[in-house]
Amino acid sequence: MKPNITCLSCCSPDRSITQIKYNREGDLLFSVAKDTVTNVWYSVNGERLGTYNGHTGAVWCVDCDWDTKNVLTGSADNSCRLWDCQTGKQLALLDTNSAVRTCGFDFSGNIIMFSTDKQMGYQCFLNFFDLRDPQQIDNQPYLSIPCSDHKITSAVWGPLGEYVIAGHENGEFNQFSAKSGEIVKKAKEHTKQINDIQSSVDLTMIISASKDNTAKLFDSASLEHIKTFKTERPVNSAAISPNMDHVVMGGGQEAMEVTTTSTRIGKFEAR
Repeated sequence: MKPNITCLSCCSPDRSITQIKYNREGDLLFSVAKDTVTNVWYSVNGERLGTYNGHTGAVWCVDCDWDTKNVLTGSADNSCRLWDCQTGKQLALLDTNSAVRTCGFDFSGNIIMFSTDKQMGYQCFLNFFDLRDPQQIDNQPYLSIPCSDHKITSAVWGPLGEYVIAGHENGEFNQFSAKSGEIVKKAKEHTKQINDIQSSVDLTMIISASKDNTAKLFDSASLEHIKTFKTERPVNSAAISPNMDHVVMGGGQEAMEVTTTSTRIGKFEAR
């Protein structure tokens, strides 16, 4: 018996999607694209619930905490922003020296991490902030890990907040300790840049999206490769449904390759 799979075109119609993410209950789907707006949708029917407005550049990443109270976004406008999920109010602004490529809450929702791009003479860093300490929000992170070789293009927390799994522009995975900053494990299954990494609801698996036209499923602790999902276009983001045996993938061609084509030809929808 074949599973009943529904395709919803529920994301940005004008710009390619950069990341999509479920909340824990699976009833909401957050999406960001190469524009300035963060969208939240009802996952059951694709109806847009609201937006988070404030960024002035392309939004590269989004995350929602465990109880769907706060939303975190990172942008090419050199900022990481914290939002109230229900009202859309901006709660905190973290300014950086370069674009914020990836961000996320730990299991408790108290610690956030985000990585910055290697650009404009600045090195790539993986930064950690404690939201319970107002002085940290206004000053410096409690831990900052430099990444000099290959910049981080996506990252996600591991179980219990013990480490962060980071994907790099060369297709490699690294597990960074959230306490010491040391590399715990390495793996390489993708042939091109990893655009996105997301976890299952129990944090035992991760799914990665890559420019090599694939999304891959891994064990989050051992980084063992489990399954590959192939597509006909670069995959910008992939997520695992928390309440059904589904994965959702979104992406598309670079804008310069589809300037005269329709949304559907450019593959800008979520599937």
